Amino acid sequence: MRILITGGAGFIGSHLCDRFLAEGHDVIAMDNLSTGNVDNIAHLAGNGRFQFVKHNVTNYIYVAGPLDAVLHLASLPSPVDYLNLPIQTLKVGALGTHNTLGLAKEKGARYLLASTSEVYGDPLVHPQPEDYWGNVNPVGPRGVYDESKRFAEALTTAYHRYHGVDTRIVRIFNTYGPRMRMDDGRVVPNFICQALRGEPLTVYDTGDRTRSFCYVDDMVEGIVRLLHSNETTPVNVGNPGTEMSMLDLAHLIVQLTNSNSKIVFVSPQDERTKDDPKTRQPDIGKAQRVLGWEPKVPLQVGLQKTIEYFRGRV
Repeated sequence: MRILITGGAGFIGSHLCDRFLAEGHDVIAMDNLSTGNVDNIAHLAGNGRFQFVKHNVTNYIYVAGPLDAVLHLASLPSPVDYLNLPIQTLKVGALGTHNTLGLAKEKGARYLLASTSEVYGDPLVHPQPEDYWGNVNPVGPRGVYDESKRFAEALTTAYHRYHGVDTRIVRIFNTYGPRMRMDDGRVVPNFICQALRGEPLTVYDTGDRTRSFCYVDDMVEGIVRLLHSNETTPVNVGNPGTEMSMLDLAHLIVQLTNSNSKIVFVSPQDERTKDDPKTRQPDIGKAQRVLGWEPKVPLQVGLQKTIEYFRGRV
């Protein structure tokens, strides 16, 4: 196959590049490097089946030659990014999705949209199944990311129904692992970097919000299986068995890093926690039935690998 991955220099995108190249496919990674990093794909330089194109997907996309699959992972998923770049976040979800869908239609390629658990907002149903419509504040600070993905799902579905594009939608739940950015602003890199530096781990508010963490290798496996499946409706991919509070995660990371860091509670003065979901756990029954997929990597094993990655960079 010849595969285009937007956001290919990003965290999950670069791991997908590795996976498809290892399977013998040709890969084009497209990224404007606003949040991606060439270090994530530097080891692929010189690989004759790999090509990097620096391009902003909100502009018209031209790719010479055939394409068998388009995976649209370009986005600004970190609170640091979408709070600072709200309009760009919306444009990637709207214009970027439109441009990549148009490319897939032109090439007759299969299309996969990387959506997010954020489409469920601050959920009133727990765990969250795919048929839950969500509880999103469209005008809150998080709305620019949440609604960009909800619109992207609607547009992808419209292209499938109206133009017959062969589409897939994966709803990605909290994913962690090597190649996350140190300044990502999300909880795993925040806590690990603070612990490795011996700084206090800053837990927002009371630390009782929960998240479910999926290691990147498991996430990649789920995405690849979905791409090769016949499932055209959204599928949750995440790890329901790892749901834990932010306070418990902080204690675990202090333990795994052998850090002397203290844990402190802070109330952000900005909008980082406004509309922040109180709980987050995927219902993965559909992924188990349709894809034969479930996560394999235990949380402590995945965190140790992530800690070692950051240890070499802090």
